[in-house]
Amino acid sequence: MKKTRTPRAAKNRRHRRVRERLAGTPERPRLAVFRSLNHIYAQVIDDSAGHTLVSASDMEPGSAGNGKKKTEVASFIGESLAKKAKDKGIEAVVFDRGGFRFHGRVKALADAARKGGLKF
Repeated sequence: MKKTRTPRAAKNRRHRRVRERLAGTPERPRLAVFRSLNHIYAQVIDDSAGHTLVSASDMEPGSAGNGKKKTEVASFIGESLAKKAKDKGIEAVVFDRGGFRFHGRVKALADAARKGGLKF
């Protein structure tokens, strides 16, 4: 079987590899990150129930945006997600980078979530 050599296929392979190792539980839900070209989304998911507990993105009204760099926006989203999670009583999560490399916007979001009080 021939493997496809596109960047999207490589990302999907990385994501499958990451997801084999981790899953969200009610005690430690999964913090999943999705990064598109212009936006960033994060959600805290309980995989055993199949429910999204908390979500945040730069598409929400009142979120950071205009005139800021993408990494600054990602930091804001990480802080707001951590605040929402703390309000729901979520202290610790499992970080799912979603097949993206842990640098840039993904790292900024993770560091801001840690700064906001989430443990992972």
